[in-house]
Amino acid sequence: MSSSATSENPLLAPTGLPQFASFQAEHVTPGVEAMLEELQKAQADLESNGTATWEGMVLPLERIHDRMSFVWGMVSHLTSVANTPELREVHEAMQPRLIEFSMALGQSGAIYDRLKELEQSAGFAGLDAGQRRAVECLLRDAELSGVALRGEPKEEFNRLQEELAALSTKFKNNVLDSTNEFKMDLTSPEDVAGLPPSALGLAASQHPDENATAEAGPWRITLAYPSFGPFLSHAKNRDLRERVYRAYFTRASSGEQDNTEVIKDILRRRAEVAKILGFETYADLSLARKMAPDVAAAEQLLEELRVASYDAAVTDFEELSAFAKENGQDEPLARWDIGFWTERMREKLFDYTDEDLRPYFPMPKVLEGLFELAGRLFGVKVQQVKGKVDTWNPDVTYYEVSSLDGEPMAAFFLDPYTRSADKRGGAWMNNCLSRTNAHGEVRLPVAYLVCNFTPPVGDKPALLAFGEVNTLFHEFGHGLQHMLTKIDHGMVSGIENVDWDAVELPSQFMENWCYHEPTLMGFTGHWESGEPLPADLFAKLKASRTFRAGTGMLRQVSFSSADLELHHRYNPDGEETPNDVAERIRLRTQAGPDFPDDRFLCGFSHIFAGGYAAGYYSYKWAEVLSADAFAAFEEAGLDNEEEVAKIGRRFADTVLALGGSVPPMEVFKAFRGREPKTDALLRHEGLAK
Repeated sequence: MSSSATSENPLLAPTGLPQFASFQAEHVTPGVEAMLEELQKAQADLESNGTATWEGMVLPLERIHDRMSFVWGMVSHLTSVANTPELREVHEAMQPRLIEFSMALGQSGAIYDRLKELEQSAGFAGLDAGQRRAVECLLRDAELSGVALRGEPKEEFNRLQEELAALSTKFKNNVLDSTNEFKMDLTSPEDVAGLPPSALGLAASQHPDENATAEAGPWRITLAYPSFGPFLSHAKNRDLRERVYRAYFTRASSGEQDNTEVIKDILRRRAEVAKILGFETYADLSLARKMAPDVAAAEQLLEELRVASYDAAVTDFEELSAFAKENGQDEPLARWDIGFWTERMREKLFDYTDEDLRPYFPMPKVLEGLFELAGRLFGVKVQQVKGKVDTWNPDVTYYEVSSLDGEPMAAFFLDPYTRSADKRGGAWMNNCLSRTNAHGEVRLPVAYLVCNFTPPVGDKPALLAFGEVNTLFHEFGHGLQHMLTKIDHGMVSGIENVDWDAVELPSQFMENWCYHEPTLMGFTGHWESGEPLPADLFAKLKASRTFRAGTGMLRQVSFSSADLELHHRYNPDGEETPNDVAERIRLRTQAGPDFPDDRFLCGFSHIFAGGYAAGYYSYKWAEVLSADAFAAFEEAGLDNEEEVAKIGRRFADTVLALGGSVPPMEVFKAFRGREPKTDALLRHEGLAK
């Protein structure tokens, strides 16, 4: 190990923005070891000398958590956006050490006793609401971390947690490797017939032949969404569509990368963890940290949505089948036909294609409009800052957020484009720095916003599909909750300790503005002429919003139901496999063709390598909240600028400002004046009876 790995290690910086430019994989081991040594001393000091006060117990604990978040957060972030074999190796080697320390901290009886003493003291009532909530969350998390365990159950619990972390990493790596392994190289124009210019350009740019062109090829199709998604929607060659579809929906389900047994191992250990903590099932344990009161309430919502959407989904499929037959497909529709004929039917019904829209959504213009909307609703300014910070890739940009009078509020990194070689798929927001006053003065929050959009090709800017525009607004909504918090206690500021099934509220709320004509016109402009999206094209886009809404709703209900079933009733040691469970759920939550070879679970990172275990229903739970929240603006009149600004400030002062400092139902009622209803969601989806 070189001496520079320690002396110039960016992980050893005290705080501030991560120094990505100087980071190397060799920094991880010495950096994490130094951090752990420092934090173990801090924990020992707290156990010996901590007092049952905010300053004597909670602030020192927050500093420990914040330090761990800074160091390990940087490493984990880079495994997602700049993965290398070397980084993966040291991440896997050091992760058990982090788990071991986190368990020891969470299970510290001395710290728990002081926190309990604080909660029961006369001084507790003198703390503000956010401070009290932070103490309550720390106590709850300690209990769910096994603080009451002793002897063999404690050892077993800790072993299971380490094994679960390793299995989660293995699952994620299998998905990444399996995704990267598939490459379909095409040379014949017939093989790419139907693909729009943007997809052809991306396919040519992905081919190793440096002379490849969009017009003449050769072309490469991968399982990164900007590549395979348009292929399934537009490629006329049915056999090749089947090949790509099968590759994607059987990822990580065979050979060395098979996640089938990994899933069983994860479910088995999660069930054991729940039992040790006194819960019947892992789903019960998961919901102890969520807004839904119990599994029955989550399943009741899913069933309500299933019933509301099932008949519509049956009609969707019947109409699509008839349309495909009228247009020349004699075979019954298979799964790899759905995307293709859906796109053709959309074009026929609404007379536009995704490619008609792309030229009007150049990335710079969309960002400009998004930031203008944030200013109009929430009273903030967003400005790009160049040359001030390190980034992990040349495509990454950095922005600062301030109030309208120029007071700094937050900042964020934006990593917008797909890089299938070293960046995992999907889109997400993550915490770089939380807002906190634990270090003596208020530190402003910084977010990571990560997407996988179609990158610029040739001399064109990145031209976004409308779905990508929605994704950008969605992730920015997450970012706003992290960045516009007014809470100074780091454990409950921004997204920290926001119940998981409420965390999608601001993100899904922001998507609604993509269908408001004045707002949308403000962020469209043809990349060559600057002309805004034609009014008739917007009308078609809005009319298509509820196109096949029943099918879309059932798909999410299916994923959510399978997730709860696996974590609440499934026996990993029984005869039924996890894929059998998913198939059983699909048969009652889909109206289209079956695909018995479906192995989507083997790539379902949300629940096996992310935070959504027994919580995928959160998307629908939060969608109820977000639709109802947007309805407040609709009731005031979306074009009534004065009222919209007033309600926007109230949204900012409640949903965005309060973070996890108040339980989410109280936050929602503070904004809306009542508990949420499903009416607005079903109306927006065109499913209201």
